[in-house]
Parts: sequence; C-alpha cells; structure tokens
Amino acid sequence: MSENAKRNLTLLTDFYEITMAGGYFENGFKDKIAYFDMFYRKNPDKGGFAIMAGVEQMVDYLNNLKFTEEDIEYLRSRNMFSEEFLDYMKNFDFSCDVWAVPEGTPIFPGEPIVTVKGPVIQAQFVETMILLCINHQSLIATKANRIVRAADGRAVMEFGSRRAQGFDGAVLGARASYIGGCVGTACTIVDRDMKIPALGTMAHSWVQMFDSELDAFRTYARKYPNSCTLLVDTYNVLKSGIPNAIKVFNEELVPNGYRPAGVRIDSGDITYLSKKARKMLDDAGFPDCKICASNSLDEYIIRDMLLQGAKVDTFGVGERLITSSSQPVFGGVYKLVAVEDENGNITPKIKISENVEKITTPCFKKVWRLYDKDTNKAIADVITLHDEIIDDTKPYELFDPEHTWKRKTVENYLAIPLMKKYFEKGKQIEELPTIEHIKHYCKAHLDTLWDEVKRFENPHTYYVDLSQNLWDIKNELLKKASK
Repeated sequence: MSENAKRNLTLLTDFYEITMAGGYFENGFKDKIAYFDMFYRKNPDKGGFAIMAGVEQMVDYLNNLKFTEEDIEYLRSRNMFSEEFLDYMKNFDFSCDVWAVPEGTPIFPGEPIVTVKGPVIQAQFVETMILLCINHQSLIATKANRIVRAADGRAVMEFGSRRAQGFDGAVLGARASYIGGCVGTACTIVDRDMKIPALGTMAHSWVQMFDSELDAFRTYARKYPNSCTLLVDTYNVLKSGIPNAIKVFNEELVPNGYRPAGVRIDSGDITYLSKKARKMLDDAGFPDCKICASNSLDEYIIRDMLLQGAKVDTFGVGERLITSSSQPVFGGVYKLVAVEDENGNITPKIKISENVEKITTPCFKKVWRLYDKDTNKAIADVITLHDEIIDDTKPYELFDPEHTWKRKTVENYLAIPLMKKYFEKGKQIEELPTIEHIKHYCKAHLDTLWDEVKRFENPHTYYVDLSQNLWDIKNELLKKASK
C-alpha cells in the first residue's frame, strides 16, 4: 500500500481551491475544461538550472485522490457548500490528463514542468499538492547537486534527518538528495522503503560512554571490523583521536585481516586537521583509510576546503542540504493558461502584472530541448504550441522572447520533447522508473549542460525561447490588454 493511501491527503489543499470548486459547480463550470501549468521563475541560489524531482509522489497522490465520509462531513460543517456540491465531491473521480518533465531532468525558469488538463474543479483542486511535491524535492535535489559538484568526485552523504523540516522533509529530502547525486543518507527508513543506502558510524556520545577514547574505538572495531570508521574529534583530533585510531587499526583490524574504512572529523579547522591526519595515517601504513568531513558544510565551504588542499575523501552534509538553508523556497507556481469549449476549441489565458516576470505564457504548450549533434550538449529549450513540431531535419531560428532582435539559426541538431504524459483521463499510463534509474538519468542529462551553465557564480544564462507562433499569441494578448 502506498504512503498516500495510508494517509488521506486529499484535503491537504488551500481552502480557496475548495471555495472556488463550489463556485465553479454552482455556476455551471463543473465540466469546463481548463489547462494549468506549473513553472518556476528563478533558479535557487542564483544558479544556472534546477533539477526536477517529486514526480513519483505527485503521481502517488493523484492515484489516491478521493474524499472520505470524514472529509465530506468536515466540508458540511463549514455551512458554505450545497448538498449537490458535497455529493459531487463525495463521488469525485479524477479524470485529468497530466504531463510532467521526468525526474532528474535539468529544468529552467519559465518553462512548464507540469501541465494538467481536465475539468476545472479537478485541475484547480490538485494545485497545492502538485506544488508541494515538486517544489520541495526539486529544491533539495538542486542543492544536493551543487554540493556534489563542489566535492569534485568525492562522495557526499546526506546527514540532515534531524535538522529537516518534519519527518516528510527528512524522508523525501533524502530521496531528492540521492537524485541530486548523494551516495546515501543517514536516514534508515529511506533505505528500508526506497533502497537508498543508509550510512553512518557513531556519535560523540559513543566515545563519551566509555572510560577512554581508546576503549570506545577498540569496542567499535571489534563489533564492526568490516566497516570501521572512527569519529576522532571528541577530545583532540591530532593528540588523541588519530593516534588512538591508528593503535586500534593495528591491534584489532590488521591482525584479523581487516583494513580500516575511515576516520571522521566533525569540528575544528577541518582543512588543517585533514592534512595532518592524512600524513599520520599514511606514515602509519594506512593510505587507504579515508577521511570523512562533516560539520555544517555547504558547496562553498567544500569548494574552499579543496582549493586549500584539504585531504578529505568523503563529505557528510546535513542541515544546509536537507533544508537548502541558503535558499529555502523553490518558488514554483501553478497558473491557468487556457480553457476549452464543448467543441474542443482552446482559448488562451494570460495573467498580466506590472512585475514583468509574473506575466504568464498562455496556451496549451509543449517544451522541446535542442541538442547539438556534434557535442551532445543542450543548445536551448523551446516552448511551442502543443500541436507544433520542431523538424530537426531543417534549420530552426531561435530568438530571445524579450529581446527579439537577438536571433540564432541552428542546424545539425536534435529536437526532443521534454515532457511525458503520466495520466490520461485520470488513469496512470506512464510507468515510474526506479530511484537508481532516476539518479543515473540525472547524471547523464547534467553532462549535456555546458560547464558555463553549471558555474556557482554568474552562470551563463541558458535560453528558454518561444516559438514564433506562441510569441505572436502572447504578444497579441498583451496588446489587447493594454488598450
């Protein structure tokens, strides 16, 4: 049984979605077809891209969307809704089409990453949970990948369970971190339920429980000789921690045919301490003993440590990853972009604001990613009308939607639609990949981005363009609104 089936999350919604549903019902809009897009406006941490995550949980929610008797009684108790509307909600049968960008895909501001088509009551009602699922995990996956890239090939472990924003934040944050490139998590339940490796050794309390640090290390080595990693900073890393670890390695592991897995440093000037510790371990005959660093790390600290010559093999990153503390909000939004009449004719809808970045792109749309055939690098994304085709056997002209004089014709390229259809008339039609597949898919697709797009500071702007037809419709709606 899925987690959402165990917990009824149907009413995890903003109340206005229910009041609007009641209004739509009473005004004859019950069967009116509407199109909504989820998109976001800015990359986290002023980065060059984000990573799509959370689709599995979104699909799970939509598959289990139903109102219980308890839900209906609660709505009745508000004395706001007619019995006819409550009966409709009681027999609620999700019948929307849903498209989404697959998890692990690099995504960019302004482009649709989820599209929902269906009766307006239904398409509007799912807004909160779609945003909740995608916003949270996309934020954490993006942050995790920044940290993984800063580690430059060294393993990063997610250590943030105890600092997460609630238990769902810990579990789904660990999942998103794995998608973003972490090798595992400290969160045990995630290993049990999602097969994401649970990793960890000891806390300072283990060392403190024994009469001496040496006794603590010796006991642990005897219990876990195959995976012996010792926490060496409880008292003094260089004066006692590393010397006691070396003594235990020589007396408890080597004579019994084992090698140490590593030591962990969780405080102090880790760059300095790791250099000294590395020399001590190497001189003692343990060049294979890895040094793990933890203690409020992020991508900038890790990058600086490595630039300064830190001898760290693996990183454990907690609170600043699991909460994305430098940018704790992803900012995805869910907007109406079109409606459809009973004859199937689609009318585009646009939201206009004095804040230019809040002006939406209307119409039922499709997103394409163009790849250079010679380099396999992504050139740009193009948003088109849903029935437009980009014929990659012919040259295609790209232009900046805001500065339209900036144009470029591309040739020798491959055009790939970015979104997959997950639901048709309320029924799931796309099989969900395993977490391992998503993780490898993410890494492969990140390799298609130019390094300039992946810079931490002032990354190159990756272009998300509109087709000429879509730009014309948007421009015409803007002109009409200004009259």
